[in-house]
Amino acid sequence: MSFKVVVQSEAEEDLKEAARWIAQYSPDKATLWYFDATETIESLENFPARCPLAPESKKFGAEIRHLIFGKHRILFLIEDETVYVLRVKHQAQDVIRPDEE
Repeated sequence: MSFKVVVQSEAEEDLKEAARWIAQYSPDKATLWYFDATETIESLENFPARCPLAPESKKFGAEIRHLIFGKHRILFLIEDETVYVLRVKHQAQDVIRPDEE
């Protein structure tokens, strides 16, 4: 079964912000990182439930899962046949709070 992957605007902004930060040091690496990150997100089309529940699940009362990508966590929800990518956070950042969603 293939899932539809929807990247929420907050997650897209997280991706762009991370790429901007990387670009300060290496524009080429930033481009490659962004490409790899989007490819990793697209991999959620297949078996997204393979990813463990994120710590945020308890705070939100929903099954928020995360996929580790390098030093980042891709946070997402699975609803029916759709994967909603909520945020992309560096692992050094605190877990997201309900008022940040």
